[in-house]
Order: sequence, then C-alpha cells, then structure tokens
Amino acid sequence: MRIYADNAATTKPSRAAIDAMLPFLEEEYGNPSSLYSLGQRAKEALERAREEVAAVIHANPKEIVFTSGGSEADNQAILSAAETGRKAGKRHIISTAFEHHAVLHTLSKLEKDGFDVTLLDVHENGVVRADELEAAIRGDTCLVTVMSANNEIGTIQPIRELGAICKERGVTFHTDAVQAVGHLPVDVDADNIDLLSASAHKFHGVKGTGFLYVRNGVRLSNLIEGGAQERGKRAGTENVPGIVAMAAALKESAGRMDKDAERMRVLRDRLIAGLREIPHSALNGDAAQRLPGNVNFCFEGIEGEALLLHLDDRGICASSGSACTSGSLDPSHVLLAIGRVHDVAHGSLRLSIGEDATEEEIDYIIRNVREVVEYLRGFSPVWRDLTAGKAQFIL
Repeated sequence: MRIYADNAATTKPSRAAIDAMLPFLEEEYGNPSSLYSLGQRAKEALERAREEVAAVIHANPKEIVFTSGGSEADNQAILSAAETGRKAGKRHIISTAFEHHAVLHTLSKLEKDGFDVTLLDVHENGVVRADELEAAIRGDTCLVTVMSANNEIGTIQPIRELGAICKERGVTFHTDAVQAVGHLPVDVDADNIDLLSASAHKFHGVKGTGFLYVRNGVRLSNLIEGGAQERGKRAGTENVPGIVAMAAALKESAGRMDKDAERMRVLRDRLIAGLREIPHSALNGDAAQRLPGNVNFCFEGIEGEALLLHLDDRGICASSGSACTSGSLDPSHVLLAIGRVHDVAHGSLRLSIGEDATEEEIDYIIRNVREVVEYLRGFSPVWRDLTAGKAQFIL
C-alpha cells in the first residue's frame, strides 16, 4: 500500500487543474501583454481566472495580484505595509511566534532595518488570543500579520475576531492563508482582511503559482520591477497555464469544501484516537480547532527523521514539520512555540491526509506508526534511560 499523507507540503494537481492548463501549454500559448489575437485570448483567460479566484474569497477581481506562490505574496504584503508605516512614522509590527518562515524571516529583515516586532504567544493549544493582540497594539503599529491556519500543527486562528480588532484600531491586517484557502471558508470582507496570501499547490493547483489579495486602498510596493503586468505591481509575464489551473482547482475545492471537510474530520479524529494509544505520545495543537486533515504528534524517545524513513519503507509519505525546513537539524520552531522541549520536539510527526483518504488507509497508518515507534524505542539510549528511571518522562 502507498499512502500520501503530506498534503500540507503539496497536493496532487487535480484533473480539473491539468485539463484547464493544457490548452495554454499546447495551443493558446500567447503572451497576455501582446495585442494580437493569440495574446488577447491569453489575456481573456487570465482575467477570467482572476474573477474566479476573487469570487471564492469574496473579493473584487481588481484586488487580486498573481504571484509565484505564498512566499512571494507574504514578502510583498509585509514589506508593502512596512513601507507605508515607515512613511507615516510607524515602525511596529505584530505577528506570532509560529508563523511560516516566509513571514518570520521577512520580519527579521525589517528588524534590522529599524522596525520593532512583537511576537504574540500561541500558547499550548497553538491558538492566538484576541485580547493579547488588542493589548499589544500601539500607536505606532503599522501591521498585524497572523496566519489563518498553521502549516505544521494545523491550528485555526480566530481571524475574523483579530481582523475586527485591527479594523477598529486602524491597523493593516495581513493573513498568510496558504493552508486555509481551498480548505476553509474565506470572506475577506467579513473577516476584516486587508492582505491575504495563497498558494495554488496547497489546493490541487500546480506549483509556482499563487496570489495576493490587496484590499482596495491598501498601498502595494513592488518586489519585482521591469514591466506593467498586474497593474504595475508585479512585473514579469504572467504564468497563464498555472494561473488558469489555479482558478480551476480553487473553484473545484471551494465547491466541495463542506462535504470534504466533514468527511476528513471523521478520519482525522480516528487517526488522532489511534495514535493517542501509543504510550508517551501527545497531540500538538488544539484537538478540534484545527484543519480537517491535519494531525501532528510527538513521540518521546525517538527521532522524527528515523520515523519518517521507516514509514516511507512501509509506503507512507509523511513529514516531521514544514517542507521548507525539512533539511534542518533544529527542532520545529512551531513546536517550541507551543511549549514542547527540544528532546520531545525532535520526535514529531505531521500527517496531513487528503480528500480521498480511506478508513483502511488511516488504520494502516496507525498500525505502522505504532510498530515503528516501538521498534525505534527498542534501541534508543534516551528511551532506555527513561524506562530505567535515569531520566524523567515529559509526555
């Protein structure tokens, strides 16, 4: 059996996405900035895609800027809001300790440039508290950036409430919604969102395509100079095949979202219940306020990398955290942010199931994780010390 359980890293492109993009690879390959008919047909497809993407998040098509993905969108949103703040004499930004590195590294860059950054606590359950955001806002706060759903532990943030606080205080609100769009309902007006980042390959589009929502009236600075594409805010010939595929994938995902989410929650909870039976294990993040397909556990006395390799041998594709940091030997900053100690954080496993997951696959994962954890603990010196009483169990 081969089971793909790493959908938080990337999803398989849907048939609808592939079918939508093929004509723009084979026949309608014109440059949308060209005036002749081949280019204008590409331009028309580009604008249809913009309308379809905007409709899903309840935005105006003119508020959608196509990008290469979530990281670019995060960078442009944050740097734009910071530049606007700088011009107004405001250099304070609020975020959280467990954002994606596309956000955290950009904030670190701004700190070196004289900005003051406050990182809110996400607590043991991995959820930001609205009252703590409200208390952190100052007169010189120019931006609040909080992800909609965490990419590692899957916890869903109270975005509408956070956005309302920012709106009331006159602070620009950005959300990295890469894990949320296509999986959770998003309404930029009702959620009080000014800037939103999304990436196609997280909802069955193709890699290298994403978008940034920019509320009308919010000033956007350029990351890339060189042309008048995207109303002069993102130079470079648009990736028409990828954008058309993204719109098709998002429209399809949004249309089946409620049905898929209900089914996936049942399977997710079955997986959580099964893994909880493993001694000295713990679920990371709130059990209910999390993405429908996300399960993240720590197992004491083992290394996550070894667990992943053995699961791969058994046909299970999983992760120990974000795909962007899979080459790092350091424990997940997300797990450290919710209070996991280094030794425990090293033994983490992220399973992100897809819409086509089955009960048989869930039971296969549970059985094999249990067996591999027991096997790895069998020759772990850390586990020997724990069971011999030379060290104290944490989980």
